[in-house]
Amino acid sequence: MIDDLELAFDERAEKGRHRPGARRKLNKKKKKRGGRGRTITALLMAFVLLGVLGGVGWYGFDRVQGYFVTPDYDGGGTGEAQIQIQQGQSIAEIANTLVVAGVVKSPKAFIEAAQANSRSQNIQPGVYKVRKEMNAEAALGLLLDLKNKLVNGFLVKEGATSTTIFKALAKETKLPVKDFQDAAKDLKGLGIADFWFNRNDGQPVKKSIEGFLFPDTYELAPNATAEAILKEMVQRFMSVAEDIDFVKTVETKRGGISPYEALIVASLAQAEAGNEVDLGKVARVAYNRIYSENHYCKNGNGLMNCLEFDVGVNYYWELTGKKTKTSGQMTNADLFDKKNPYRLHGKKGLTPTPINNPGKKALEGAMNPPPGKWLFFVAVDKEGRSEFAETNEQHERNIAKARENGVL
Repeated sequence: MIDDLELAFDERAEKGRHRPGARRKLNKKKKKRGGRGRTITALLMAFVLLGVLGGVGWYGFDRVQGYFVTPDYDGGGTGEAQIQIQQGQSIAEIANTLVVAGVVKSPKAFIEAAQANSRSQNIQPGVYKVRKEMNAEAALGLLLDLKNKLVNGFLVKEGATSTTIFKALAKETKLPVKDFQDAAKDLKGLGIADFWFNRNDGQPVKKSIEGFLFPDTYELAPNATAEAILKEMVQRFMSVAEDIDFVKTVETKRGGISPYEALIVASLAQAEAGNEVDLGKVARVAYNRIYSENHYCKNGNGLMNCLEFDVGVNYYWELTGKKTKTSGQMTNADLFDKKNPYRLHGKKGLTPTPINNPGKKALEGAMNPPPGKWLFFVAVDKEGRSEFAETNEQHERNIAKARENGVL
């Protein structure tokens, strides 16, 4: 049956113009070759697809793994790097410093290492020599080993003036003094807000870095700029002022005296007091003389509130490059020189700016001085202890005592 049908089909085909049977056979051959090509192509596509899916899968696995496995370097690292730990930095801030420097791979790695080591709270501020691409635990070990700390301590003493500090810094860092003088002009850039220069005493406002270079020992980073060094000192002042609540205490307890005026008083007390015990009392004398109606000094124009401290004269002389004198060497012409804006004789009010950089005890004494009606004081022994008096008669007796002890 099938053979008959095929024969009839072939016969009809021969009568036609074309032979579909031949074409069909030809097409079958083409289909056979095309099917093999498509199979190879399909296999290749399958391999490519598997590769893509494998890559996506690995990428996804790697991303997911990152949520469970903390990125960290292996081993103790290579090469050398230096990082600076700032005063008051948290573990997280230290971790970020290390990441930026290329020391550890992730902040999380260092934080976890620190959490596992109770000694991590003992990391001291300063400059450390470490290595690049370190395991976080190894990096923590280097920071806890003081052998890796680069010791280059620079001491700012209580009562040091900016002029003295700049000269000492220039000698220590080999930078020109002018670099520090120029850097000191950008007060806002160094972190001193404008409100610090508000005054309520009617005196002209003169902005200066004096008073904001906090006395402390600083680690000077290698190749540190003048701006960076001064900024660190200013930040230290701000940190201490915040710790002791200096601004709020002055504004709420000192009866209208501004924080800047209190800072000036702290600097005057730092210069006048012979020891820490008397800092608060000297500040109280300054407040009693300037801000009360219990004391007036004579001037050509009448009576006024004036301090009559000698230390302002020397400060201006130091600023202008003149040789300073002891109180005993100063003449009335020196004390009452109208060309000296920092004089405190025959002149109302406080100095235009602080006259030095007071320490923490002086700041505390100025913001919260002990109660008293003292208007006078004088050093009465060679240890620097002072006697305080409310009246001129008491003061004269204290002066006699000082002479007996060979102080005056």
